[in-house]
Amino acid sequence: MASTRKKTAGHKSGRQGSARNRKPDAIELLKADHRQVEGWFEQFEKTNSSQRKQDLATKICQALRVHTQIEEEIFYPAFLEATEDTDMHHEAEVEHDGAKKLIAQIEKSGPSDEYFDSRVKVLSEMIKHHVKEEEQRGGMFAEARQSGMDLQALGAEMKARKDELSGKTRRGGLAAGMEYALGM
Repeated sequence: MASTRKKTAGHKSGRQGSARNRKPDAIELLKADHRQVEGWFEQFEKTNSSQRKQDLATKICQALRVHTQIEEEIFYPAFLEATEDTDMHHEAEVEHDGAKKLIAQIEKSGPSDEYFDSRVKVLSEMIKHHVKEEEQRGGMFAEARQSGMDLQALGAEMKARKDELSGKTRRGGLAAGMEYALGM
């Protein structure tokens, strides 16, 4: 596992081959997760159906649980090792902690809870902020690309872990929408 986190000389972006012949690198995988969850937040804002809100909130929370776990287990440690940027790393970890607390509250409630919509809205705002910081020029993803991290190998490792977590989730009996949430 440690070998996937080492810098590769002369190969900074981690990109190889044509887009059709390669798997997404770590950053592309994370960005795809971001876009999926953003879409669900938009749908949540537009619906008045309590059942649809519950379904979307479940998908959002499950997807974010898996996403944060693969970032914390694989991407963030590799980022810290390659860049030694403790400030950016620590801020991302703290943002995850806040999001996870709100996710737990959302999962314990439902549309009949008067704070349900507000919790999902605040989670959406937290995630938008976090995504912006990761994806902006000079942000974590840009710094990772410049660091020489092997993003292809990390992407493969993250995808495998994501698939493993998805299997646990299905065995755990969570909503059927999880497969869709995880791009399976």
